[in-house]
Amino acid sequence: MGCILKGNSGLYSRMTVGAVLLAAGAGSRLGGRPKSLLELGGVPLIMRQLIALSGAGVDEVAVVLGHHADAVEAAVRTFPITLVRNPNPDDGQPSSVRIGLQALSPKLDAVMVALADQPLIDAQDVIDLIGAFKKRGDAAMVVPRVRGEDGETAPGNPVIFDAALRDEWLAGDANLACRKWRQSHPDRVRWFDTDNRRYRIDIDTPEDIERFAATTGHRLAWPASMALAATP
Repeated sequence: MGCILKGNSGLYSRMTVGAVLLAAGAGSRLGGRPKSLLELGGVPLIMRQLIALSGAGVDEVAVVLGHHADAVEAAVRTFPITLVRNPNPDDGQPSSVRIGLQALSPKLDAVMVALADQPLIDAQDVIDLIGAFKKRGDAAMVVPRVRGEDGETAPGNPVIFDAALRDEWLAGDANLACRKWRQSHPDRVRWFDTDNRRYRIDIDTPEDIERFAATTGHRLAWPASMALAATP
């Protein structure tokens, strides 16, 4: 089921939301293993993301694979999703975003870009972000902005934007997406200010894994098939 948006007429119309889930990284700082397959409570992080998106009513998801594509695909192929591969994942995240955007259907009202290595994002977090998007006014993109214990703020993920912006990106510079775009168009960005630090937690290094355990009390673990697969 999609999301419901109340229009100016007082009538309710359906807002269709698509998502690009990025899972193309090499995991070079984690011994060359796919961080999206790290498990929390025995469930791979990428599967947790798919469950969150589905539970929030996101209509369709394109998962972008690259490095470790076969292993990641094996973990998620039972989900009703579109799987696409970035043939050049080392070109950087914008190239994966572009491939994912191309894979989504054209008839969407909003598009979300999410990361496959965020352990704690759940359906309510996605629902809250969609709710902030509904209240965005004339902005084109909504980005969570998380307050830390020191009072400083920093942007988080996922982000959500108007589908017209997707079309704008696909028609233009391949590298102009998400972070670069919002830096160049601050007037078209609406910040979703929150204390919810789940939007800021992702896993890139062994230190991130240890920090996650220390701050949450939960331990991330590699599946047995990858437990000894690290490279120096």
